[in-house]
Amino acid sequence: MRAEADGRIALITGAGSPTGIGFASARILAREGATLALGSTTGRIHDRARELRDAGATAEGYPADLTDRAAVEDMVGRVVDRFGRIDILVNNAGMVAVGDKDSLEEVAFVALGADRWDHELDRTLGTAFNVTRAVAPGMVDRGWGRIVMVSSVTGPLVSAPGSSAYSAAKAGMDGLMRAVAVEVASAGVTVNAVQPGWIATGSQLPDEAAAGVHTPLGRSGTPEEIGEVVAFLASERASYVTGATIAVDGGNIIQEIKS
Repeated sequence: MRAEADGRIALITGAGSPTGIGFASARILAREGATLALGSTTGRIHDRARELRDAGATAEGYPADLTDRAAVEDMVGRVVDRFGRIDILVNNAGMVAVGDKDSLEEVAFVALGADRWDHELDRTLGTAFNVTRAVAPGMVDRGWGRIVMVSSVTGPLVSAPGSSAYSAAKAGMDGLMRAVAVEVASAGVTVNAVQPGWIATGSQLPDEAAAGVHTPLGRSGTPEEIGEVVAFLASERASYVTGATIAVDGGNIIQEIKS
């Protein structure tokens, strides 16, 4: 794939980490010619945008709390004011936020407080709703758009102890994806999801890295391997793909016996 996103404007949320899926997706979409608007909860997103500009891309950073609907509307408005429209939306925000160490703690469902449950759903499913709701109408009006949810195998396909809220949020993203896909397809907008498995991001824990070794491919995936699938779903090559989920997990979900 080369120049598959030439002339497109892409908004990628959760792109603040230099080793994360969001920034990897941004780099690959930049390679394909997209102009990039990057979202993150903190000002470090300006560093990511600067790195992309240094590499020859057109990119701007937009820090915003995506759980705040007014902040989302403001961010989307600023992106549209700057670039004219949003053609591609990658909903990658969620899972781990800077400074939120509680998000890494596994909590059994019977011990899970209501506040923690609300927080997990708001951060992952709520942000996907907020941004999609702000961006999708413009895509429908223009008759073209690509929305890609970065969900997970955890929730839609598998789960683990202590992951009930995260699982529910990621499964909800896939349900939201399918519902929106049905409604906007006739307007030329596709909506799909990528489901990462064990991925070697900067936030991967040692036990997660060990689990990656026991996939059929014998390793964790890379953020770039997720980004390539995101870029495909955002391209014209995927013009007849909507409401679909693609698991990118090294074959882990197909094996009955995990060592």
